Amino acid sequence: MSTFLRATDIPTHGARTLPGSWYTSPVTYALELDRIFHRRWLCACRASDVAQRGDYVVRTVGTESVVITRDHEGAPRAFHNVCRHRGTRLCEATQGHFDSGIQCPYHAWTYALDGSLIGAPHMSGTDGFDKRDWPLHPIAIAAWEGWLFINFDREPEPFTSAFAPLISRFERFRLPTLMPARRIEYDVRANWKLIHQNYSECYHCSPVHPALVRLTPTNSGENDLYEGPFLGGFMVITQPGGSMSMSGRACGLPVGDLPGEDMQRVYYYSIFPNMLLSLHPDYVMAHTVWPQSPHRTHITCEWLFNPASFAEPSFDANDAIAFWDMTNAQDWHVCELSQLGVSSAAYTPGPYSARESLSVAFDNEVRRSVAD
Repeated sequence: MSTFLRATDIPTHGARTLPGSWYTSPVTYALELDRIFHRRWLCACRASDVAQRGDYVVRTVGTESVVITRDHEGAPRAFHNVCRHRGTRLCEATQGHFDSGIQCPYHAWTYALDGSLIGAPHMSGTDGFDKRDWPLHPIAIAAWEGWLFINFDREPEPFTSAFAPLISRFERFRLPTLMPARRIEYDVRANWKLIHQNYSECYHCSPVHPALVRLTPTNSGENDLYEGPFLGGFMVITQPGGSMSMSGRACGLPVGDLPGEDMQRVYYYSIFPNMLLSLHPDYVMAHTVWPQSPHRTHITCEWLFNPASFAEPSFDANDAIAFWDMTNAQDWHVCELSQLGVSSAAYTPGPYSARESLSVAFDNEVRRSVAD
């Protein structure tokens, strides 16, 4: 049974914000890529993005590029986007379909969808060459609640162990069955940590989000995950039967078998290091966060609905999408202002308020991960 605590009841022990170099230093950024993004489980895509065998998407994390596909048996696979011959990048497009295999554009080495090398022109006369010795380098992959996660570590923590607190936590929302209505890509001129810190508190909501605070009280939040890599809890929807939408009304059918209390709540969880999961009664919104540099982050935001909603005459996905596109823009703007400020020589770490306890917990996880 989850125990919920108000943000102000979670000790922060006089915590202060991170030093400016944590948002601006190429050295710190390189450490974060190595010790966080190349070792933790990352949300890569919806499983439906590679629905059929041969479908693929490409994701980039720092200097690493990964191809995610399905093999001939339908199993999800992930490989480094690197040919075993001369290291050439195999796929340039961010998504597509392999008809018969994965072929390098340079010398036409060709790989099966399970990564095995099946074609290497003019290599038969090379001493000691055996195609079985030169498969694509695999990357660990796991499925959870309709998403695919990847891990670059050669010996990653097992997914079921790493995600133990979340494995069955959201079953009532029927996440694997939900259908996407729209996806929006954002390029934000701010460090990835500022995105997480902003998402984890509503201290900023009154001055930044006037439309949001009309729909949910800013002090209504209670959290059931408040330390470690997974953080979050719920906020209350003010209007009975209402929603976080431009109209304030529900814009789709309930996403799952939700108890009455969940019909008046929105659950917000940050899933370290690159997923933000927002669970509404009538839709689910998911952000994936992809660092590009110390001062730039690419964010993908997707809205998912009950499949039956799409057949309803009154269904209006844009009611929710427009609301959050507006709210996202407000958040990205203040994050960009924060990036400018923490880049100044005048910036020194400031005290966190009691309402920012999850931001403190996020900072602690970053510190621990980089130290490890």
